[in-house]
Amino acid sequence: MRQHVFLIHEEMSRTEKMSGLQQIWDCVLQYETFLRSPFFPVLFSLTVYLSFCLPFVVLDILSPKVALIQRYKLQQKSSVTWNMMWSCLALSLYNHAVYIFPLSVLHWYWNPVSYPVAAPGILEVVKDLAACLLLFDFQYFVWHLLHHRVPWLYRTFHKVHHKNTATFALTTEYSGAWETLSLGFFAAVNPMLLGVHPMTEMLFHILNMWLSVEDHCGYDLPWATHRLVPYGLYGGAPHHDLHHQKFKSNYAPYFTHWDKLFGTLHAE
Repeated sequence: MRQHVFLIHEEMSRTEKMSGLQQIWDCVLQYETFLRSPFFPVLFSLTVYLSFCLPFVVLDILSPKVALIQRYKLQQKSSVTWNMMWSCLALSLYNHAVYIFPLSVLHWYWNPVSYPVAAPGILEVVKDLAACLLLFDFQYFVWHLLHHRVPWLYRTFHKVHHKNTATFALTTEYSGAWETLSLGFFAAVNPMLLGVHPMTEMLFHILNMWLSVEDHCGYDLPWATHRLVPYGLYGGAPHHDLHHQKFKSNYAPYFTHWDKLFGTLHAE
């Protein structure tokens, strides 16, 4: 009887996977040769990042002419010029070409990626995504706090990112090599530390990139993530935009519990 129940449960799990995540994962594995190449991490990162930035770039272009868009800007008097956008984009492309791509080649040479045939279960994906995100949020908070409390760290590494006191989407990756590589290291190593499925790892990078871009978008939109998460647990764009204005508060990138715990939360 127990064996019969186990076989039914196993069959249900297999059917669930085949109906959703497994089909998606099978489609992804069709490009396994490209996924294993050193070009994939760089192209994946840039494509996802620029795709998420594009809608906000359009809003930045239209906002001076469209009052409906302007009303959602966090800093009403700020404006984004083409030169500002190009400056941010150029630095991001430079960091990817000069630093991230060579590291991707080294990783490809020394530690080739292997992809399992089976996809993860939906509950496994949700649990691992939450774990990766919470761990990254903690690491970023500590890193960020140190780079503001230690003048040498701020002056030498983090000051570049604070050139723009009014955030817009392309300021997300406006940072020097050290900041780009150290935060990228946290995002890359956490899925390995937690032993998540490669599919979950890709989803984490996509989610992390979206939340980072949304944090810097400069808009408080009705459907923003912080409005969907209850009890003020998630700060979102208003939380991080205040950090760029006030400098000495709101160090956590996403959630608010660490800032509350350490007394660094600032809200308006």
